[in-house]
Amino acid sequence: MPIEDTSEFVLALENAGELKRVKTQVDSELEVAEILRRVMYSNGPAVLFENVKGFDIPILGNAFGSVKRLQIGLGMENFEEIGQRIVEMTKMDIPSGILGKLKKLPELSKMGEIFPKLEDDGPVTEVVEKSPSFSSLPILKTWHKDAGRFITLGLVATRHPDTGVRNLGVYRMQILDETHALMHWQKHKRGAHHHDIQKEKGGKIEAAVIIGADPATVFSAIAPVPEGLDKYLFAGITRKKGIRTVKCRTVDLEVPANAEIVLEGYVDPSDIRGEGPFGDHTGYYTPVEPYPTFILTGIMRRKKPIYVTTVVGKPVLEDAYVGKVIERSFLPLIRMFHPEVVDFAMPASGWFQGMAIISIKKRYPGQAKKVMMGLWGTGQLALTKIFIVVDEDINVHDINDVIWAITTRMDAARDVTIINNTPTDTLDPASPLVNLGSKLGIDATQKTAEEGFAREIQEKVMVDDGTKHLVDSRWKEYGI
Repeated sequence: MPIEDTSEFVLALENAGELKRVKTQVDSELEVAEILRRVMYSNGPAVLFENVKGFDIPILGNAFGSVKRLQIGLGMENFEEIGQRIVEMTKMDIPSGILGKLKKLPELSKMGEIFPKLEDDGPVTEVVEKSPSFSSLPILKTWHKDAGRFITLGLVATRHPDTGVRNLGVYRMQILDETHALMHWQKHKRGAHHHDIQKEKGGKIEAAVIIGADPATVFSAIAPVPEGLDKYLFAGITRKKGIRTVKCRTVDLEVPANAEIVLEGYVDPSDIRGEGPFGDHTGYYTPVEPYPTFILTGIMRRKKPIYVTTVVGKPVLEDAYVGKVIERSFLPLIRMFHPEVVDFAMPASGWFQGMAIISIKKRYPGQAKKVMMGLWGTGQLALTKIFIVVDEDINVHDINDVIWAITTRMDAARDVTIINNTPTDTLDPASPLVNLGSKLGIDATQKTAEEGFAREIQEKVMVDDGTKHLVDSRWKEYGI
């Protein structure tokens, strides 16, 4: 059975030895963040702070900070299962005739189980605050030069103004006062797109910020799902069971019934202010930039909620592990559109948008560049700065193997592609302009005569089968 809420996740992590409780009083301003960073940099556990200065709400951090924790939370060993389920759904035949439909009933009924289910109330509706204020929550200040306190793991729910498709995105929020915060949804994100559409209609867009949900819903909010796919449905696909939702009290949006806290409100496109600085996952402070204001209109929460947060900074921190799940889960979708792709990796030290490595089964000249161009035109991969394409014999998860391929199969003049004036991640500290920069493609595949390689391809050094078998069979005798 999938994990249903944050409390259940905490217990599962604790039983697996993946969580520590801290009973010493801690300060949500700087202290908690520094503890979490030190724990993550040393590959430590999730941490539940039970005694937070000035608050009666505990703080949970680093909950997704290891592969094991994500396996526990998502209930699976192999994250590729998620993408494979979507691929299988796209290939499902629609039966014709009564007999065909009867045969498909078991399969179709399973699909129905993954859809969200609207209910009248749930744990998150236990308390409805009549005078909502951000000050009631232990929101962190994470770096000393940050502009203030920031919500860092709020799942921001919006709805497409035309199609009604629901979205969840994780956008940081800088707290300004009791009821105002800045919504840092970058230009390329879906929440910002919804905001722009509503702005053109002359209105404000409603939003709900979910803090603490079941792990599959948290993952769904972060994951760059295909355009038009409802994020609540994606959560159901991920956990193989639909989530329960409830209506907000002050805005017309649905939120997970098992959430810990929900902040209701709207984003005002006419109220633009300077957001930042903020110490981000690039390892640099994001400078002050203009973003719209979120106005808080209501809070729903559990009687005893848990405030779930994350801290970012120079990799590798908690977000790296969530990125690894995204990498693995979306590989089947990448292969669906690019069948030659064997494997795909986004090194954590490249903060994921910075670099990706792709191995392919090469069949024709120029195929590496074809894959690069295709991926640069695919969803959030459009923001990836560097693509490195290697042959199928290279392990994309072994950076030493990748470097070997680059230095032995790549000629700089022939195999480096630079494309100027392309979309870049808003957070990229190196791009000459915000949201606009260049791409680098490195073709580190073995070149053929068709690609102008006039030399004889040198043979790779490999141990012969006889010697390998001999040493394998006598290995224990050597006492090494």
